[in-house]
Amino acid sequence: MTTLDRYIARQYIFNVLALLILLFSFVVAVDVSLNLDRFIEAAREMPQASEEQAGSLRRGLIAVFLIADLWWPRLLQLFSYLIGLVLVGAMGFTFAQLVRHRELVAVLAGGISLHRVARPVLIVASIALGLAVLNQELLIPRLAERGLLTRDHGDAGRRDWSAFEVSLTRDADGRILHARKFDPDAQTLDGINIWERDDTLRATRRITASHATWEDGAWRLENPLIESLQLGRAGIAGGRASIPPTAGPDILRTDLDPTTLLVRRYADFSQNLSSGQINSILAAPHIDPALRDQMNRVRFGRLSTVLSSMLALIIAMPFFLMREPRNMVVQSLKCAPVAMGALMGGILGAAAPIPGLPASFAVFLPVLMLIPIATATTAALRT
Repeated sequence: MTTLDRYIARQYIFNVLALLILLFSFVVAVDVSLNLDRFIEAAREMPQASEEQAGSLRRGLIAVFLIADLWWPRLLQLFSYLIGLVLVGAMGFTFAQLVRHRELVAVLAGGISLHRVARPVLIVASIALGLAVLNQELLIPRLAERGLLTRDHGDAGRRDWSAFEVSLTRDADGRILHARKFDPDAQTLDGINIWERDDTLRATRRITASHATWEDGAWRLENPLIESLQLGRAGIAGGRASIPPTAGPDILRTDLDPTTLLVRRYADFSQNLSSGQINSILAAPHIDPALRDQMNRVRFGRLSTVLSSMLALIIAMPFFLMREPRNMVVQSLKCAPVAMGALMGGILGAAAPIPGLPASFAVFLPVLMLIPIATATTAALRT
């Protein structure tokens, strides 16, 4: 890299870091101010602060620790969400500084094209987006597996998943599963009921088990019982009569594995899965079509979002790469709706399903729309 490249890259990296720190601090400060009482209450319940001699200073330090413990995983997740916006904003600040100090005029006087000036910014932006991809593929899935991204404010300091009830959930074979408790850490189910249905969606058999453990791609049932159900006579309360249960199968093969149960429990959990985890879910032979569409949208939507962020940066550059000094506030006001429209279009296009189009194609529609715009704005740059 030349001296000019290093200078622009250094300015751009500084502005990227400054914007990230500013946005992170703002988000954390707002959340802490709204939920400070919950952090203090959680600090009182900690064993270190429950002793008689524990003073207010010690409890305050524990509350600060709980705030940091809750938010450091969330900041990694927030980094992946905000990186596109930060890259565009930092680019605007970088070029505005160059215009203000007449440095772009000097660059042009030296016979250097403005396209050449944009190169270090694009290189740094590509590295930042690559770090965001690595963060999404390597760090966030590990944090999600430990339950650090689904904790509430009262759960700060906790390192394991909270067990929850599995409500009536349909699998790919049409069976309905209910469990009194699901422990994501141990990958176990308690109080299991499974209803098998016929083509008219009428329950024909019920399988019950006291406990189940996920092993070798299936649920291993303990004390399984199978009960055949048939219609009762008219006028009988409940409308059904049951045959005495018999011993049932020890193995239950279904697409409702522990990861799928977490995805259905937490609406945003699928965003925390790595590509390998998503591929393992899609490899299930009888996966639910709605779940398959959601997983494909998440998998291909990440690539679409990265490309949209880079294209939005390219579209926004000509507003600040000027041959002669101009009012950068006016240029920022012109750029803001264009850049925000490109970024939000990429995000919404990757997340919202489009009827009639497969998810693997629909998520790239914003990219296909932004490519000609980016090409036109780059070609129209006067240099």
